[in-house]
Amino acid sequence: MEILRDFSDIFWSAKVWLPSNTTWADIASISHSESRDLIWCIPLALLFILSRYLIETKCLPPLGKSLGIKSRKSQPAAPNPILEAAYIKNYRLKQKTTVGLAKELDLTERQIERWWRLRRAQDKPSTLDRFCESAYRLLYYTCSSIYGLIVLWDKPWFWNAQSVWYGHPYNPIDRGLWWHSMISLSLYCAFTITQLLDNKRKDFWQIFVHHVTAALIMVLCWGCNLLRVASLVLVVHDITDIFLEPTKIAQYAKYRKTGDCLLPVFTVVWIVTRLVCFPRLIYSCVFEAPRFVSMFPALHLITCAFLVLLVLHVLWTCEILRVLHTAIRMRQTDDVRSSSSEISDNAEGSQSLANNSHRNKANN
Repeated sequence: MEILRDFSDIFWSAKVWLPSNTTWADIASISHSESRDLIWCIPLALLFILSRYLIETKCLPPLGKSLGIKSRKSQPAAPNPILEAAYIKNYRLKQKTTVGLAKELDLTERQIERWWRLRRAQDKPSTLDRFCESAYRLLYYTCSSIYGLIVLWDKPWFWNAQSVWYGHPYNPIDRGLWWHSMISLSLYCAFTITQLLDNKRKDFWQIFVHHVTAALIMVLCWGCNLLRVASLVLVVHDITDIFLEPTKIAQYAKYRKTGDCLLPVFTVVWIVTRLVCFPRLIYSCVFEAPRFVSMFPALHLITCAFLVLLVLHVLWTCEILRVLHTAIRMRQTDDVRSSSSEISDNAEGSQSLANNSHRNKANN
């Protein structure tokens, strides 16, 4: 116990978490964020996991089906204990594994590969599952953004990032800001846990790093009484997701025109929030904070975590722009085909046949 007490004293040293010449006793008289409160994120995270399960499995599937979204999955792979054991051991099929299994089971390599494709597709969530996940996230981020705006709207530092440093660390934390930060931290913990349990997707590590980094920022801000900074980060991120999830839902429900309209709107909101507002906060941490407070290790760690998120934002922005470019190009192609079909109705028979042949080749 004495070793743990010594470690705690070193870890929670005021030199790490507070500006120089400031001690924990100096801010004891104000209502500040205390590290012992972080224990509440554990039961709240479990509550989020339970509520997500109930909402996604009981409440949202009927809504998705009413939109015409089906839960039908691909053809299941034939039961095979040997292949199943190999699949569980290694999700990705290697050439050496394929050759060995083909010899052991007296099957062709192509049969092994086909079974593997079916088995991987069997693990992937159905369109209805993806709809339920997006709908749940939309529900949460909408409520979180509304609550965050209500809490922060009348705060001067919500409109001027520089003012978050005024008077630090002697800034009292009201209950609204406390709950906004606690709920968000609990949700990031819940998302991290469920992501480890869900099927891994191609962007698994990017999302995992994002969730862990966001949770780390919350914990660091909690430890050094910088929940004002954390709240600005949360609002910037939550508002973006309000436009992301409807775009996904429109895609799942095959509302193509709606999705075509939402995608550019989401792209603009993403760029404004993630590549304009968020870097403005990073700028405040790097250049404005030193003018009002003496820099300390925890603040340097927060800035580094911000930079990690910014790198992820840039990578995802490139992907979003690629998707938007593809969507616009496909839309233009469809408009050209539609115009061609109208012209071909009044053309001569041979020209109409040529147009139809060209259209069939394009569709294939």
